[in-house]
Amino acid sequence: RLATENIVIALGAWSPSLLRPLGVSMPMIRKRGYHRHYKADRLPGRPLFDVAAAALYCPMSQGLRLTTGAEIARFASTKTPWQLARAERMAREVIDFGEAVEPEPWAGWRPCMPDMLPVVGAVPKIPGLWCNFGHGHQGFTLGPTSARLFSELAGGRAEDQVTQAVSPVRYL
Repeated sequence: RLATENIVIALGAWSPSLLRPLGVSMPMIRKRGYHRHYKADRLPGRPLFDVAAAALYCPMSQGLRLTTGAEIARFASTKTPWQLARAERMAREVIDFGEAVEPEPWAGWRPCMPDMLPVVGAVPKIPGLWCNFGHGHQGFTLGPTSARLFSELAGGRAEDQVTQAVSPVRYL
């Protein structure tokens, strides 16, 4: 048992599952994205975006990372990395890279809200309950900014146009 005045829900795609028993419903869309690393003798000097294949090729320490779009899926659904397989076939026509490093593609969840903005702020009907999740495809990009905004809100920052845009209130 833990006693606290405040708690932050920041569990990405799993956040709505923790909020639901508290009577808080969030309309999150969960997308599953894939990537895979390949051995490569020569790596491109920078990331490359292939519009036709809808794929991104990134030089990484593990080799060449191939990543594609995302699919809307349920947690329990079977992985279907068809986008990645298609992108690999197309990429091999223009880029020389070796075999896959991992036996299976990586798959991860991207927690997206309908308006594609994160949920950052207090839940008014439950004092001390705070949210910071729903960053979609921009988790690593928006994480530091959301953390700063969250710390300012928790410290008493007055609401403004930005904080209202990401407030949980918009879904309650």
